[in-house]
Amino acid sequence: MALTPVARRSVPDAVFDQLATDILGGELAPGSELPAERRLAEVLGVSRPAVREALQRLAQAGLIDVRQGDSTTVRDFRRSAGPELLPRLLVRDGAPDLGVVRAILETRFTLAPDVARRCAIRRDAAVLGRLEELVGQLEDATTGERQLTVHTLWSTIVDGGGNVVERLLFNALEAAYLPAIDVLASVMSAEIDDVDGYRALVEAIADRDAARAGALARRITGAGTQAALTALDELAIDAGD
Repeated sequence: MALTPVARRSVPDAVFDQLATDILGGELAPGSELPAERRLAEVLGVSRPAVREALQRLAQAGLIDVRQGDSTTVRDFRRSAGPELLPRLLVRDGAPDLGVVRAILETRFTLAPDVARRCAIRRDAAVLGRLEELVGQLEDATTGERQLTVHTLWSTIVDGGGNVVERLLFNALEAAYLPAIDVLASVMSAEIDDVDGYRALVEAIADRDAARAGALARRITGAGTQAALTALDELAIDAGD
């Protein structure tokens, strides 16, 4: 673990960022002990309160286990952390982690049919009106506009389902997905440009036809997901050359 002094203007965020990066990157393995609070403050060139606050945040994020009067140990984030870490996992050393991108796409594809079915069953008039408005906007939208409109449409479908866990998962996926939205637009054009498919999906939701809504959601997102996964495979091959 190579710790470097932290600029005081960024304390304690930079302390958190530096330690979190080492934990998520594997430099600090699960079960390993962090230096004592006093030692961390000395090495990083910051105050002990700043280190203490950063450690508290790391514990809240599920990255470390802090025991009063005992050592502070690194946890296995894959078993202890939440989806809010996705944006941080997505970018490593300034480049996207293709494995995490793949996982996000796969999860999105898995969730979409259930989200659509739930919305068809539970949606209210306000949600339906908003969905119909968004589908209308898809007709004359540019590719960039359509990408954002489709994203908003899915967000509205999630709201219509009324499942708070799916809402929070969508928020986490959104935080990781939105920074790459322009890059993914061309790759996922088969999904984004499927105006007829989205119109049929909203009609199924309007009719409260959960089975049809789920099937349409699976077909629509399947086209974009497959194209994106194929592109990721090609990038992985190129990176290996």
